[in-house]
Amino acid sequence: MSKYKIGIVGATGYTGSELLRLLIHHPDVTIEFITSESQTGKNVSEIHPHLMDILDMKLESVKNIDNYDVDLVFLALPHGVSMSFVKEHGLSKFITIDLSGDFRLPSKEIYEKWYKKKHSAEIYFKNSVYGMPELYRDTIRNARLIANPGCYPTSTILPLTPLIKYDYIESKGIIVDAKSGVTGAGAKAKPGTHFPDLFGNFSAYSLLNHRHTPEIESVLHDYTNLQTEVLFTPHLLPIDRGILTTTYSTPKKPMSVELVEELYYSVFEKEHFVRVFDSSPSLKNVRGSNYCDVHVTYDPRTNKIITVSAIDNLMKGAAGQAVQNMNIIFGLIESTGLEQIPLNP
Repeated sequence: MSKYKIGIVGATGYTGSELLRLLIHHPDVTIEFITSESQTGKNVSEIHPHLMDILDMKLESVKNIDNYDVDLVFLALPHGVSMSFVKEHGLSKFITIDLSGDFRLPSKEIYEKWYKKKHSAEIYFKNSVYGMPELYRDTIRNARLIANPGCYPTSTILPLTPLIKYDYIESKGIIVDAKSGVTGAGAKAKPGTHFPDLFGNFSAYSLLNHRHTPEIESVLHDYTNLQTEVLFTPHLLPIDRGILTTTYSTPKKPMSVELVEELYYSVFEKEHFVRVFDSSPSLKNVRGSNYCDVHVTYDPRTNKIITVSAIDNLMKGAAGQAVQNMNIIFGLIESTGLEQIPLNP
């Protein structure tokens, strides 16, 4: 059987680097091109030294990709840039998996409100499928444009979906407390991610207006058909990678620990990349892997259901989930190329 041909547009950031790590030895694909506008002509191992003697490939300009015949392209581009690529190239030549936020939201109006920039390719919203396999596997199979989920939304939507879908909780007034490693901010240096500011520090940011809020609410609403309201507060951890997310919600009916635990084991028992834990998960147990570890419990004193989830933001929160989506589209076993054991310690 011939291998599927893929390309990566924007291969020099953290997500592009992680895609390369996963796809170099993927048994069913070949990497035909990798692009970078700022590093065109350089060998990728000059930018990512960990790939020395593993991948000897030149970075090209995106202007050259029409010279290649590929089945699928990953867009590891900033928000606002992916939409221009899709507008220029369309969806007929190859399948596109977009790791930016440009096509995750339901409409141009919502995007422009939260991202504070104009959307230039609104006609493609109708073609976009939200790339969370555990929720949209059947529609992902035949999609031409996949909006790969954000890292915070992945760590929030997966644990909350069973509670909302099966009518266990009030769908409004949900509290989401999330903490991320600094790679979630991207590879470019910023004042808030400068080592002297970050090391030994811990802070909340984007209170009340983080752009992942409408993504979480809209996907939960779309999947459960219930209007959902979350108060989402992100925090920056002084670590490189990983997200730990805690949610608090109010039951709609008499509840017990046994009842919620039984729900989660039932819902996720056939999901390869969601592991239900009897105790609170930790980031080191998912580091470098595509797993989402989830714990759920109930506090009778406050009458709250609590979930805790852990993901690697560069894997299940980005590149790993993108490869999982690719596997579904190509009809491959979903875990192909994604069987990395978490790095612990």
